[in-house]
Formats: sequence, structure tokens, C-alpha cells
Amino acid sequence: MDYKVGLLGRIALLAGSLFFLAYTIIDEWGVFMISLFIIMVIIQIIFLLRYSESSFKKVRTFLDNIKQDKYSQVYPVKFDGTETDDLHIEFNAILAKLKEDQAEKEANYQYFRSVFKHLSIGLITFGENGEIQIMNTSAKRILNVDELKNVDQIENLNKELFLAIKSLRTGGSELIKIAHPDGIMQLSVYVIELLMRGEKFKLVSLQNIQSELEEKEMEAWQNLVKILTHEIMNSIAPISSLAGTLKGELENQLEKNEGLNPSDLEDYLMGITTIEKRSEGLISFVSDFRSLAHIPPPKFSSIRISNLFEQLETLLHHQIQAGEIHLIKEIDPEELILFGDQTQIEQVMINLTQNAIQAVEDSDEKIIRLRAFIDEAGKIIIEVCDTGKGIEEEALGKIFIPFFTTKKKGSGIGLSLSKQIMRRHKGNIQVRSTIGEGTVFKLIFNG
Repeated sequence: MDYKVGLLGRIALLAGSLFFLAYTIIDEWGVFMISLFIIMVIIQIIFLLRYSESSFKKVRTFLDNIKQDKYSQVYPVKFDGTETDDLHIEFNAILAKLKEDQAEKEANYQYFRSVFKHLSIGLITFGENGEIQIMNTSAKRILNVDELKNVDQIENLNKELFLAIKSLRTGGSELIKIAHPDGIMQLSVYVIELLMRGEKFKLVSLQNIQSELEEKEMEAWQNLVKILTHEIMNSIAPISSLAGTLKGELENQLEKNEGLNPSDLEDYLMGITTIEKRSEGLISFVSDFRSLAHIPPPKFSSIRISNLFEQLETLLHHQIQAGEIHLIKEIDPEELILFGDQTQIEQVMINLTQNAIQAVEDSDEKIIRLRAFIDEAGKIIIEVCDTGKGIEEEALGKIFIPFFTTKKKGSGIGLSLSKQIMRRHKGNIQVRSTIGEGTVFKLIFNG
């Protein structure tokens, strides 16, 4: 109310002065009086403008304080019910709320910064210029440094790690070995690219998985020893037993100095034949094992997936026709091209398609579907789907283990070999299966 009263009073005073100025001019009071009233009018106009701007000045000062994050200023309140008092109360309330929000934001920032620093996984963030923004305690411990200012300094610590950090894109990961005073570390390096306030930066996680790898390696060796022991003993035991029996029989014959009759010769021949077959089985097993352990490095080239599917259908045409199987091929886009080793990828597709052919043998609806497409993440996906009876849940977790098989005939190395080939291609192979609804093998190529 005080502002309105003051403003109206000054307007009324200015109006009165203008009235008297007009009166002096009309009544010809002289130059002095007219000049005096003109000066009074100008002075009153100046004071009126200053008075009217006083509230705007307070608002401008208030906004400047907000812009500069200055929330400590307190506007005086007299509690006299005036508009200026109300304005000051509103200013103080807004500043108090902003100050509270700022304190909460700072507390959250410090909380997350503290969590970030004390995570067991090493974390590093850096901008496009390579300047490191945050580097937590675990990252410093893994890299054995006290501080790093720029990500380029990592090149002096480990060039392979530096190249991985610089080249990896969102979702990319790589395994890197680095030397450390505590011994060799196997790091899983994972990168995420983020955009904040128009600025790009990377978040890199470093996780030492050496102990996990050693544990898995030991478990793999134990499984391998079990498999080798089981397979070799299954072949050696009957060979040894049969050889011992034949030896005993021959020794008896020699001691008696008797000639061999045709019946005995036939028995000995059968025994030797059995030993030969079991030996061949053992040789075949060792050969399969060697092929699993010696996969050559892939020779990358462009593979047109439509051609890959056509060649696969031609190779397996007899089996597909004999089994009365309906083969469906779906490629989107039609000209989709894969970068990989032609021979090795063909081998993977042959393994999976032959498994699908065997899976639908006893099905009422015999359909095999070959699909190729690009997923939401830009990865090339190839799927081999069948309408077979499906795979038991217990077996699903073991089908990629070497020599494990659910089939009556088969070496059990096809899927394991396929998984190794996909790893050589920086990809992966996944399976999902529902009893009575079929199985889908999914090849994922990261590009």
C-alpha cells in the first residue's frame, strides 16, 4: 500500500506543478517564475521515475543474487502490511528454498562422490580433451598410481589398456592383462559414453577378475580331467581286460604246446578286432579333442548372409529333404553383410542347423527358421530356430561343455567348437529353449 500511496502522491504533486506551470505561462508571471516551475516539474519527474524504478531495482538485485548463487541476503521485514513488506517476505522465502535446494544438491553430490570413490570396482571419468574428472580409490589401486590428470598418462602405464579405453564405445568391453606389484591382474574394461550439458565424456570401469578367472580355470581343468579320465578309462579298461584274457589264453596254449584250433583262432580274432575298434574310438576321441583345442585365428572377410544361407541349404539339402523339413529363411535387410571368417561361420551354422534337423525328427511340425537382422544396439544377429521338443533345463547349462551331449550319436564338441569360434569373432552364442515349443540358438556379432 505504501508504494501505491507514494506513487499517487508524487503523480498528484507533479500534476499540481504542471497546473501551476500552465497558469504562470498563461498569466505571464515572468520568465523567472516560469523557469522555476519548469525546474520543479523536471525535478519531480526525475524523483517519480526513480521512485517507480526502486521496486524494479530490488527485483533486479534479487535476480542477480539468484544468478550468482547468492542466497544468504535477507530483505528486512517490518510486518506493517505494506506491499514492500510483502515483497521482501516473498524474496526471503524464495531465497530460503533455493538455499535449501542447493544444500540438498551439494549433500547428494558429496554422497554419490563418496560412493563413487569407495566402490570396489575402479571407475574413471574423462572428457573429450582427456582430462580426468573423477578417479576413485579402486582405480588408483589397480593402476598403482596416486593421481592422474589426463587419460593419456595411462599409455605410460599400459599401452594396451590405454588403446582399449580410447577405442571402446558404449557397451564395449575387453580383457586386459596388466603388471601390478601384487602380481598379474586380468582386468575387465567396460566403457559407457555419456552426454551431459552438451559435453561428451566417458565412464570407464576396471574390474580385476583374476581370482574369478583362476577359479573358473581350475573348475575347467577339473571338468576336463573328469571327461578325459571317464572317456579314456571307458576305452582302456575293456582293452586292458581283453588283452589280459587273450594273453592268458595264449600262454596256456604255449605251455601245453598245443596247436590252435579254428574255434580258438576265431575267438582270438574277435578279441583283437574288439581291441582295434576300441583303440580307434580312443584315437577318434583324442582327434576331436585336438580339433577343439586348435582353432586357427579367423581370416576376416565380407560375408553376404543371403549367400551363407543359400550355401547352407545346398549343403544340407539331402538331410532336409529326407526329413521332410520346411526350411524358412528371413533376412532383414536382404543385403545384410557380416564381417568374419567364411569357413568358420559356415561350420557354426552347419553345427546348429544339423542339431535343429535332429531336434525336429520326431516333431509333428518340422520347421527350421534361419533369421538374420540388426538389433536395437546395432549388432548383427543370426538365429537358428526349430520346432523340436526342446532342451531340458538341466541340460541347458551344460550344452556348451566339451563332450557333453544329449544325443545318442555325437561327439559333444559341436556347440563347444561353435562357442569358441564366436569368441574368436568377438561375439557370443546364446540359447533359449522351452519344452514342447522348440529351441532358438542366437549368434551375436558385435561388429
